[in-house]
Amino acid sequence: MTRAVFIHTCSIRLASGHEALVTRVLRDDGVAAFGFSLQLDATESRHMAMHAAGLRAERPRITPVLAHPWETAWVAGAPIPWDAEPAFSRLAWLP
Repeated sequence: MTRAVFIHTCSIRLASGHEALVTRVLRDDGVAAFGFSLQLDATESRHMAMHAAGLRAERPRITPVLAHPWETAWVAGAPIPWDAEPAFSRLAWLP
């Protein structure tokens, strides 16, 4: 059974000036998945990452607050365009 071996949440400043939380879940097979919260809710971000990693069946529901591309993609069920935020590529993740 696949499980999470590491969960790490970081805060980033979006290009708009708003703050967001981004969580990375690392599975025991080396697969990494991400989640976010523009409402600074670490649980929301973690649950989203766990769902993306296939470790949580329930898909978190979010209430869009900024009409940000990440929110728009999540609500539409589309892949999240992580590259829409330059700060995402500068995150330094443990393990």
